[in-house]
Amino acid sequence: MNSDHRDPRPDPLRFEKEDLDGHTLEELTDYLEAGRSPVDRSIEESAGCRIALDALERLHGLSADLQAHDTAAEPAADDAWVHRILEGIALDVRSGRRIPIGEPTADADLAITEGALRGVIRAAERAVPGVVIGRCRLDGDVEAVGAPVRIRVDASVPYGQPLPDAARALRDAISRDLAAHVDLDITAVDITIHDIQALPRAAEEDR
Repeated sequence: MNSDHRDPRPDPLRFEKEDLDGHTLEELTDYLEAGRSPVDRSIEESAGCRIALDALERLHGLSADLQAHDTAAEPAADDAWVHRILEGIALDVRSGRRIPIGEPTADADLAITEGALRGVIRAAERAVPGVVIGRCRLDGDVEAVGAPVRIRVDASVPYGQPLPDAARALRDAISRDLAAHVDLDITAVDITIHDIQALPRAAEEDR
């Protein structure tokens, strides 16, 4: 009988050493909770670490807002949306494809990594209070200047927020931020609402 029960599927939350320049998600969480003090240059000077810290900071802020409804409430039974957001962070810190910025010239060949661009997309959630982006995908040949690209984003919204309004506002924010950073032929920005952030149980009973 085979006693090896390890799941052969890859863990979407698994970070390779090069993703975070030798650091772990737990180290980044502790560093963030310590107020990023004392300053750790190896973290602050790592692009992957900064992307992960930025996403973790927004996630922690949202968690605090939910807990503020009722500190004595029982924790939500389904925290799958948090897991999906962490999956997105794991993808963000991976460099991925090289996306050119304009046509290369004799003097310059500018580009941004796919991971950094996903960080730009994730930052757009700031424009819609309470909305959190999980996974985002760039469908198309982003490495070819002028090629059509479709953006697909999974998001979580707070309970009570009109879904069409939240999706529209998030789509507008993503389109605006992408236009400010890269010259991509964005054919569409698809927003899929995967989760509703439920209020703590006591708050639900009050409603």
